Amino acid sequence: MRLGDIAEHLGTWVRGDASRVIRRIDTLERADAESISFFSNRRYRRQLLATAAGAVILSEADAGDCPTNALCMGNPYVGYARVARLLNPVPEMEPGIHASAVLAPSCAIDGRAFIGPNSVIGAGAVIGAGTYIGPNCVLGEGVRTGDNCHLAATVTLCAGVYLGHRVTIHPGAVLGADGFGIANDDGVWIKVPQLGSVRIGNDVEIGANTCIDRGALEDTEIGDGVKIDNHVQIGHNVRIGEHTAVAGCVAIAGSTRIGARCSVGGSCAISGHLEIADDVHLNGGTNVPNSIAESGNYSSALPLQANRNWLKNMARVKQLDEIARRLRALEAKSK
Repeated sequence: MRLGDIAEHLGTWVRGDASRVIRRIDTLERADAESISFFSNRRYRRQLLATAAGAVILSEADAGDCPTNALCMGNPYVGYARVARLLNPVPEMEPGIHASAVLAPSCAIDGRAFIGPNSVIGAGAVIGAGTYIGPNCVLGEGVRTGDNCHLAATVTLCAGVYLGHRVTIHPGAVLGADGFGIANDDGVWIKVPQLGSVRIGNDVEIGANTCIDRGALEDTEIGDGVKIDNHVQIGHNVRIGEHTAVAGCVAIAGSTRIGARCSVGGSCAISGHLEIADDVHLNGGTNVPNSIAESGNYSSALPLQANRNWLKNMARVKQLDEIARRLRALEAKSK
């Protein structure tokens, strides 16, 4: 594409040669004269100064350091995302049903959908127009997908799971397995039937090997525009608000409510039955034992340090209760 056409797509202007032809997107370090790159992290300033890219997407404040054509944007990373999609469109899907697929007689599959090899579609399932079901997927009884969904290989949707439109689910994800519901009867664990299901909104993306459990009575619900990374565990009856992002290896215990436009960093652990407000941002590794009523940025856990220093600090942490008692005693004497 001509650089001028890319700029028009981004709603910006070209500082330099608008006729330059761009064929690919690449890093500042690897880009050549037919590549476009982006600069959004000042740790890479040296790569910017030396880049051979045909053009760079960057902020106007950084344009003076750019040795080539520039597209100026307030958020260069968003520009990168949009150009990457523009230059790498999703291939058009050929509708059809593979001969090895197993379909229940009562399922309903739109003629514009695709069902891949060895996939199984259960009784009463409904597959929307333009939806792609990859190889070895299992869609249980009563599953419903909206239009233009994309399920990669080996995705499992258990009975009654509902997907909105344009939902993307990566390989190995399981939606609608039983939640961890057990009751202790004099030392013996009794399974609590999980009678709800899972409801996924529009434009949701769910990463590989992520599990979203069905609800005990009500449904587990994921709002419109939510993005979930790989290896995430979402317990029964969790509700996640619109346009929240959840990074890899997060665990969210049952019946917790997470608000809209939140971000949850990798390896966070969120306890059950909590309420987390809108616009809350949890940094990676944060442990959340209590509800969060106010928006903002939250962290926990200790940062990396040399092991001998960590051992000393942990020994001192164990002494905090005794130190607090001695301090209270000293304060009482001073009054």
